[in-house]
Amino acid sequence: MRRAERAERIGRILDELYPETPIPLDHRDPFTLLVAVMLSAQTTDKKVNEVTPGLFAKASTPGRLAELPVTTIAQLIREIGLAPTKAKNLQAMATLLLERHDGEVPADFEALEALPGVGHKTASVVMSQAFGVPAFPVDTHIHRLAARWRLSDGSTVVKTEHDLQRVFPRDTWNRRHLQIIFFGREHCPARGHDPTRCPICSWAASKKRIREEARR
Repeated sequence: MRRAERAERIGRILDELYPETPIPLDHRDPFTLLVAVMLSAQTTDKKVNEVTPGLFAKASTPGRLAELPVTTIAQLIREIGLAPTKAKNLQAMATLLLERHDGEVPADFEALEALPGVGHKTASVVMSQAFGVPAFPVDTHIHRLAARWRLSDGSTVVKTEHDLQRVFPRDTWNRRHLQIIFFGREHCPARGHDPTRCPICSWAASKKRIREEARR
């Protein structure tokens, strides 16, 4: 089966399993989504959702966040990994939003990626989920499954993103990346996975990979 054919079949399965694709990170608007995504690096969405209510109660706008001392922000997000660094980036990001964008989150990849602590993946999530711009953010689940399903060679995250953008229709990108995340969490873990029982790996993964994972 060719790569494009596998992607089409995978897309049909994902649409059946996940007809709705809610954003896993709790937020109110583009700014609070941006903050939540910045916090989500190297931690779980669940932990972010536990921390953000307290943070947003103190600072749910760029103006209020920029005014908070970095030590206060760090205390509010202390349960999240890399809290001191993230606190500095959050305050600097909010300050630049005020200075450069009148306190509004810009709907522009280049402008977003110029903000402290905002990389391409974070910008892609905000562009896709806050502004509806087609994007395909690649997290660890997506990078791993794209390789398992032979949709990309898994050499780099950037290559995985480009490969997935080629095989999935542009108008599906915003839901497809969330569907793959949900699928990875619920059906296709990194360890202890039986590919022969997986709704997708059982036919999309290579026979060699199925044999290797069956032996683990």
